Amino acid sequence: MTAAPPQDTRAQPPAAAGEPEGPPLHVRTAFGVREAEPRPRPHLPGPAWTCDGILLRPVSDTVLAAWSAATTEELAASGVDGVRVARPVRASDGRRVVSGWAACHDVAGQVRPRHDDVVAVSLRLHRATAKLARPRLVDDRDDILARADRMAFGERSVSLDAETGGDLFAELVRRRVPVTVPSQLVHGDLFGTVLFDGPDTPEGPGTEQAPPAVLDVVPFWRPVEWAAAVVVVDALAWGGADSGIVGRWSHLVAWPQMLLHGLLFRLAVHAQHPACTKESLRGLEHAARVVTELL
Repeated sequence: MTAAPPQDTRAQPPAAAGEPEGPPLHVRTAFGVREAEPRPRPHLPGPAWTCDGILLRPVSDTVLAAWSAATTEELAASGVDGVRVARPVRASDGRRVVSGWAACHDVAGQVRPRHDDVVAVSLRLHRATAKLARPRLVDDRDDILARADRMAFGERSVSLDAETGGDLFAELVRRRVPVTVPSQLVHGDLFGTVLFDGPDTPEGPGTEQAPPAVLDVVPFWRPVEWAAAVVVVDALAWGGADSGIVGRWSHLVAWPQMLLHGLLFRLAVHAQHPACTKESLRGLEHAARVVTELL
């Protein structure tokens, strides 16, 4: 299994040798935890520190982070059936992001390779996001994820590096057909970000202490089935998922094409990412072999 290339463009640790630095004093002061000793929270998506029950995480896109905080606040207030949503914390002056740091109430759990459960979380979460309007941010974004998304659906053309995914993208795009599945607001980057609380046993997940949790939302305006397909593609490519995962969700609408669109999305991300290599492409090549068997 090839390790996943960097996918999360939302948060990057501060540039420093060795371990990432924790939240500085003025950030802790702004979020009301000045005197707390920051403790690293391992097994979360990206670097994070807990301070007296407040989780502080560095973010690279302050606009996206502020929008995500406002959206998760709304979802947390209304509730999501079967999913915990971490409630954001504002700074003392009302800001959602301070010097590249965002905060939320800490939630128990850690990222685990429970891929089918993540797909189920995706479906439950998106029953709640169906009521939310299309954010302007979806149309205004022009980062790697946004460009890759538009490429996957044939809405934009970008030159891709042939050796890190461009050739495979060009080969697979010939199998793409238009889809008429309705779109809505979805979280398009759930793989490796859902937290599970409770022990796992050799036989499988143990007794849950709490429902799965999400910390934020990465917005796309696409079909719910596409968001689920991206989780499956990621799980095949980098999570060590068995190929049977594609069949376990085959009841979803337009599933083969949703998988293909999800695969094209990840290939376009990979081919544009400066840290990706021919070696890290191997996981997506494996996912492509599994998906193309359904087309």
